[in-house]
Amino acid sequence: MGITEFSREDVIFADEDVLRDSYQPDDLIERDDELAAYQHALKPVIRGKQPRNLFVYGQTGVGKSLSTNMILDQLLTDQEQYDDLDLRVVSLVCKTLTSSYQVAVRLVNEFRDPGNKLSHRGYAPGAVYEFLWEELNQLENTHVLFVLDEIDSIGTDDDLLYELPRANDNGNVTGPKIGVIGISNDFTFRDNLSARVKDSLAEEELHFPPYDANQLRRILRQRAEDAFLDDVLTDDVIPLCAAFAGQESGSARHALKLLYKAGDLARERGEPPVTEDDVRQASELIEQGRVRDELESLPTQSHITLYAVWALAEEGLTPAKRSKIYERYTEAAQEIGADVKTDRTIHDRLSQLNLKGFLDVEERNEGLRGGSYYQYELDVQSDMVKQVLAAESRTADLFE
Repeated sequence: MGITEFSREDVIFADEDVLRDSYQPDDLIERDDELAAYQHALKPVIRGKQPRNLFVYGQTGVGKSLSTNMILDQLLTDQEQYDDLDLRVVSLVCKTLTSSYQVAVRLVNEFRDPGNKLSHRGYAPGAVYEFLWEELNQLENTHVLFVLDEIDSIGTDDDLLYELPRANDNGNVTGPKIGVIGISNDFTFRDNLSARVKDSLAEEELHFPPYDANQLRRILRQRAEDAFLDDVLTDDVIPLCAAFAGQESGSARHALKLLYKAGDLARERGEPPVTEDDVRQASELIEQGRVRDELESLPTQSHITLYAVWALAEEGLTPAKRSKIYERYTEAAQEIGADVKTDRTIHDRLSQLNLKGFLDVEERNEGLRGGSYYQYELDVQSDMVKQVLAAESRTADLFE
């Protein structure tokens, strides 16, 4: 039929942007306890005192970043009534940054003019920290809060997470009072930090648990009220979206994506209502994309572990025992210059990959002679694993 005329007419959506990740609602429901704890942890700032350093963790899509943005927006608004308070917030997503050095360079450049930026290599780490202290000491702000999202990307190179939270205590910064908010999707990241970093960064810890189906239902109803035209959703659409997302991830992002896709299918059809069949079809269509997103969001060490299983599978050597996977993991980590974790740590990574549905595990028992052990193999498309890992900056070299 060729190209048709573009039109603003929409028989399904009133404002589809309400269902997008970037939308920030006026009220974040189902997170009252977490918001209260978050606000309490930041109250020293409004009093002009030293900020507490926070470690915020939980899986993707459970409200960590949204809560952070809402709390900090409120704090920045409320500070305006106090003449002796001048807070600056510096936010950085660390997804593509794999070391304390890279994060520190980016932070220095947050304060510098375009013609005076640091290059990403060529300086000693100590010199970069000195540049950062120099920039901070020149500020007229009373407080600076650094928000480091996806901070687990830096792995065990955690020097910055010791230096920055203690910048005032160590006398490196004598001007503004410094605070750090580290946000992580990786539950094990904190456990792998050095003891000195735990004491510095995790003065306060805030866990965002997954949503259950009832919570997701209320979240979807709140968004649907503004997102859809009246009476275009059948009664079973929101409960089914919430049930699917609650069973699979507990992620509001997943639930909203499912609801949006179901509406989009009805719009493509050209007529309401949005039905249960639309939800089921949407679930099938986005499953592959969801798996890819989950794979991409894994921390580097999990990517290397997954690569080890993938490489063995390509050679026809799976299901594989943990010892064989660890051997291949060690070779891969050394090849790309990543830290080599202990066998026990990689066992934990394998368990997490199994829980996420990326690996299948089978227990084998060969009696007194062979004992019992676990064997692992991929439980996700091999081609997808390769595509994701080949596109990641740290693991891309493994495919050259």
